[in-house]
Amino acid sequence: MTNSAPDNGEPGPRRHLSDHGLVRTLRQWETLALSFGAMIGWSWVVLIAPLMQRSGSGGALLATLAAGFVIVVIGAIYAELTAAMPEVGGEHVYSLRAMGRNASFVCTWAIVFAYVSVVAFEAVALPTVMTHLFPVLGNGPLWQIGGSDVFLDQALIGAGTSLLLTWVNIRGVRISAMLQAIVVVVILLAGLALFAGLGMKGESSNMSPLLNNGLRGVFAAMALVPFMLVGFDIIPQTAEEIDLPPRRIGLLLVLSIVVAVAWYLLIELAVGMLLTLEQRNSVELATVSAAEAAWGRTGALLLLCGGVAGILTSWNGFLVGGSRALFALGDSGMVPRWFGKLHNRRHTPVNALLFIGIIGALAPFLGRQALIWFVDGGGFGLMIAYIFVCASFVVLRRREPQLTRPFRLPGGQATGVFGLVASVVMAALYLPGMPAALVWPQEWLLVIAWFVLGIVLFRVSR
Repeated sequence: MTNSAPDNGEPGPRRHLSDHGLVRTLRQWETLALSFGAMIGWSWVVLIAPLMQRSGSGGALLATLAAGFVIVVIGAIYAELTAAMPEVGGEHVYSLRAMGRNASFVCTWAIVFAYVSVVAFEAVALPTVMTHLFPVLGNGPLWQIGGSDVFLDQALIGAGTSLLLTWVNIRGVRISAMLQAIVVVVILLAGLALFAGLGMKGESSNMSPLLNNGLRGVFAAMALVPFMLVGFDIIPQTAEEIDLPPRRIGLLLVLSIVVAVAWYLLIELAVGMLLTLEQRNSVELATVSAAEAAWGRTGALLLLCGGVAGILTSWNGFLVGGSRALFALGDSGMVPRWFGKLHNRRHTPVNALLFIGIIGALAPFLGRQALIWFVDGGGFGLMIAYIFVCASFVVLRRREPQLTRPFRLPGGQATGVFGLVASVVMAALYLPGMPAALVWPQEWLLVIAWFVLGIVLFRVSR
């Protein structure tokens, strides 16, 4: 099915509509930029210090390597499923085929929670980084939440940007992807400057202590890594909008994770070698301080610009991914079909985008303290979804061995079982008594409220 129209996000002479009415337009670099940009986000600036505080500089590297390996395995599982079933919704499609309607809803609603958490995180993070670029911000105090002041001007910056990005995404995935590709270049330039500073001024003695709190500290740090690497699963969500062979889609998915893990390891190494322990523990943005230690104020400003770029790429990517997952739920009738509506001309999931964009616009009014709430709560939702995806892989490998799989996971069932067990172990880190247990009441209330909302929508749609 084709349609003629100008190149403005709508289908054109060589731009086809998928079975669900989405525009099949994304090419290789745009797909990779969507995934990599979503994974990097603001985490490479704001979460490196908490990672090291939990585990030490060497422990942070170990935690990233261990958790990163698990995510690569899970990503390869996704790659096989995506290449075999390149349909909008990703997790929704695999879990529905393998385990039925109820399991598919839990899986997809959990991944939407993770995506919405990232959107909310970035909406709070943007005003935070803007105060470093423009110290005059911080006017019109509204209230305090968790000991953090909420200012009107900062909240409006986050809310306004959420609505702007929502509007961009409604206009077309092509426009959104082009924006993503351009802004990823800014992130790469900022990161390269930091790596160059590491080679010139880094000191291995600054890495001491290598371990903090032993293995418990490493496990606590590992709980942060899934949130840092969430984003590769945007590729399965947008599979119907990618104009590439299925096997290539799977390969790009795995490649994006490997590149992101390498990026985080280099950032952690740079921060560990450019800043002493006292400096890492006393500054708010350790990555920015590391750039300043290497290149002075110019380096800090460049890193902050890269951080803003990261916020925009992650925010944009998860608007894309979250809206497609929510659209798939609406299209299948698991939530009200209002969520499954496409824009008449732009062929984008307009109502799903508006729903997530409005949540992002409200998030900055919770203040800076909400950042860690979104990280932990969203990470827990992410691991729930990964459990269902890995279980779906195992079920489909056994039940449908003849299914066409353009990308096949090395190790087959054994690798799938490893991914399933690893996902369960990492999800357990968020439970009471564990190193990264969710905090009561804030983080548990976020999780409970989200799933209560989901149950209500699920029952109403039935």
